[in-house]
Amino acid sequence: MTFKTTIRNAFLASAVFAASVSIASAADKNEMFMGSFSGEHAATSHPAGMVDATLDSRTHELTYSIQWSGLSGPVNAAHFHGPAAPDQDAGVVAPIDGPYTSPLKGTIKLDSKQVKELEAGKIYVNLHTAEHPNGEARAQLVKN
Repeated sequence: MTFKTTIRNAFLASAVFAASVSIASAADKNEMFMGSFSGEHAATSHPAGMVDATLDSRTHELTYSIQWSGLSGPVNAAHFHGPAAPDQDAGVVAPIDGPYTSPLKGTIKLDSKQVKELEAGKIYVNLHTAEHPNGEARAQLVKN
């Protein structure tokens, strides 16, 4: 093997390694989302709290942490809804399993369409109570 061949092989190995690191980094990209709770459906309570979520772009798993206070009573149901703009309602994308104590943490799996809706800011979390069965607090998720 000549010196020139050795240098060329070393250069090619470096290029292949750099390309594989770049591809792995792009594929492993996580996206962060957040939303702050506000009153929903004419609720007279003063909900506070937020949703922090991380989307794994490889698996489409959304890992979330939800904190709240100031509701009229205990949360008895919670869901991700969409697609909807902040001033619109939408159907359930995924239920959020209890027990409903703050903070509430979990992971849901989204399909490709739901990922695009999330990235477009059209997914929200709705907290339901006995006094407001259609939802008392809403947090629209946006990229952080």
